[in-house]
Amino acid sequence: MTQQMPEDAVGRRVFCDGERGTVRYVGTVPPTTGLWLGVEWDNPDRGKHDGSHEGVCYFTCRHPTGGSFVRPKKVSFGVNFLTAVKLRYELCLDEALGEEVKISTKTVKMVGFESIMEKQSNNRLSITSSPSSLSHAFSRLRVLTLNNCSITWSQVLDCAPMWPNIEELFLNDNSITELQRPTDVLQGLKVLDLSNNSLVQESVPQISNLSRLEVLNLSSTGMSSIQFSDCCSSILRSEFIYLFLFLFCSQWAVISELEKLKSLVQLSCLRNPLMDLEKNRETTHQLLIACISQLKIVNRCEVLQEERRGAELDYCKKYGRAWLQAGGHRDPEKNHPSAEFLAEHPRYLTLIQKYGAPEEDELKEQKPFALKDQLLTVTFECPEDTDRKPIQKKLPSSMMVQKVKGLLYRLLKLPGTELHLSYTSSKIEGKEVEIHNDLKSLQFYSIEDGDRILVRWS
Repeated sequence: MTQQMPEDAVGRRVFCDGERGTVRYVGTVPPTTGLWLGVEWDNPDRGKHDGSHEGVCYFTCRHPTGGSFVRPKKVSFGVNFLTAVKLRYELCLDEALGEEVKISTKTVKMVGFESIMEKQSNNRLSITSSPSSLSHAFSRLRVLTLNNCSITWSQVLDCAPMWPNIEELFLNDNSITELQRPTDVLQGLKVLDLSNNSLVQESVPQISNLSRLEVLNLSSTGMSSIQFSDCCSSILRSEFIYLFLFLFCSQWAVISELEKLKSLVQLSCLRNPLMDLEKNRETTHQLLIACISQLKIVNRCEVLQEERRGAELDYCKKYGRAWLQAGGHRDPEKNHPSAEFLAEHPRYLTLIQKYGAPEEDELKEQKPFALKDQLLTVTFECPEDTDRKPIQKKLPSSMMVQKVKGLLYRLLKLPGTELHLSYTSSKIEGKEVEIHNDLKSLQFYSIEDGDRILVRWS
């Protein structure tokens, strides 16, 4: 490929045969003739040496086999970021916003630099000595994408004075490990993507002063736990916070820690190993809802009011025996569970104050049974909505009412209102029996094979 050699070739990004690299040297390499580029490749497997040839060091690489020499005609030079900024003003794009300008081999449509960084991913950027002096050039910049640029968080903070009005910052797959506190920069940030960086988990609270943060992506960061002090969690507030979480964790205490983030209303952890800790993912989903009181969306599913009630009641029952063994008591004056239990289940006391402590018979372990002998065929009907067709299902007689309601929300796609259930049986013609306790089983209500469950909502 033929192209003019840039005057500032050293430090520029190049593309060759599907690989990206950075020019570290321009010149001759005796005993050969002609011009060569010394390139440090992003993928060390593409290189051959460390920048030395026949005992002469022409440039240095971080990896001993990360460098090689290539002819200029074989590479394509990328867009130089600061050159693009310079062109913006020299070509008076302020007066001709939206005009297409040829830069290198690419056509870039520059619209006031409100969102310009898609092409800066996979680059290696040099940090200017005075970032704040360029803030006027980026006063309209709102969205910045610097994925796979091998930058550190310190470098991000060094550059941040250039972006006084930045709102969305995408830093996927960089060299970010330890986070430092942003001081007088990034304070308008609403979206921060730190996914695929090997973060030091203790440093995450350092960004808690970003008070306008709404979306935080911590997917695939290798963290096994996370902790927020009471002071920083009170600072980390906004209308909502959406947390993408992928911790290699194996304890529910990690999720309970998120309860401290009072503005966290959306949580996504579909690929989290935590999702497979319980016997089924539905149980895990319910526990997530119960552990974090303010969640409105979990793994892209809306948390309905009745579903939350059922999840919290189930949580009380699930850990009721552990609560009693840890010093809990149904008499409030004698209720003194251990600090260890409260650390693992910080919401438990709040929940039993809300719903009452579970009764002894609700804490009895279910005896094993043959499922084929305990399945009931029931028909769900909506008497006040005749357009809905009856649905027939086989359910275990031990199934709790709250689980039945959760099933109905999915089957009938009902609005987020409170469900009211009752049933009729051929054995008691003309009588409708109310199903009012979510913590009781179908068997408790003497529901039998062939009965009809009537579904109403308000």
